[in-house]
Amino acid sequence: MSGTESVIVDGGLALRHRADGHLELRANGIFVMDTRETSTEKALATRALELHPEPRHVLIGGLGLGFTLEAVLTDPRVEAVTVVEIEPRLVEWMRTGRIPHGPDLLKDERVHIEVADVAVILRESRAEAYDVVLLDVDNGPGYLVHDANGALYEAPALADARRATAPGGTVVVWSAAKAPALLEVMAQVFDEAEALSYPVDLQGHSETYWLYVGRLSAGGVSRGNGTN
Repeated sequence: MSGTESVIVDGGLALRHRADGHLELRANGIFVMDTRETSTEKALATRALELHPEPRHVLIGGLGLGFTLEAVLTDPRVEAVTVVEIEPRLVEWMRTGRIPHGPDLLKDERVHIEVADVAVILRESRAEAYDVVLLDVDNGPGYLVHDANGALYEAPALADARRATAPGGTVVVWSAAKAPALLEVMAQVFDEAEALSYPVDLQGHSETYWLYVGRLSAGGVSRGNGTN
């Protein structure tokens, strides 16, 4: 499909309406995602939820174009979803229909939007608030959208995520590339940690993406703040 391109820019956020009919989101000049290839965002949700027997309360760090949220909402076990997005303009574009599928997605009564830094929300959340925490605010620890996001992949922030997650729960971090240092830190913070790879076909080009999974034991034994 062809058409006229247009770009909406607000600060460091840009939403491009491409000539092929798809939307493309960029932050600080970095490609975040588009509406042509959404399998990675959906896979983050489906693979993560498969790891938990009762994912009733889910936190998603990063709204993006909403495809991770959409996939989470298709799981009938999910009763509530908190989405934390640091860019207020992106939330506005979703709510007003600038991103066409946004209004229907956000009107689901299970969805609660927090316009904030996900690291702050995790630090301030009550203990054991979520069954599953999904973090997709960058393209992984090696490809940061904002430099300050680097702290999210370190022990103190991951320990906050652990504290906010109920016994038996999971914290899942998405990465576009293998991140052994992240796995090492998660192994310090969580009772179990593993890296799960999954193949993705990006318009005929094969890629491998990664989910870094931290699990809490059902007994909820704490490891403190995850630091030495």
